[in-house]
Amino acid sequence: MHDLTGFQRDLLYVVAGLDEPHGLAIKDELEQYYTSEIHHGRLYPNLDTLVEKGLIDKGELDQRTNYYTLTHRGTRELEARREWETQYVGQS
Repeated sequence: MHDLTGFQRDLLYVVAGLDEPHGLAIKDELEQYYTSEIHHGRLYPNLDTLVEKGLIDKGELDQRTNYYTLTHRGTRELEARREWETQYVGQS
């Protein structure tokens, strides 16, 4: 997780929070957070990087639409990140 960009971490959190989202659903969620347009040229290469790193899986809904799910490794990485963040931010 330490080698991911902030955008890639955000992608991971969005995939974890949605039920088998497709690329446009992920894009919509991120655009609400970033309040700016997320271009396909940024979104899909970063999703592919997360797939290559074994953090998410990519499945096919139809010939034009893929969906994404968090892998066990992705879940472990998010949990470890949360624990690390808690050391510094703490719980109220």
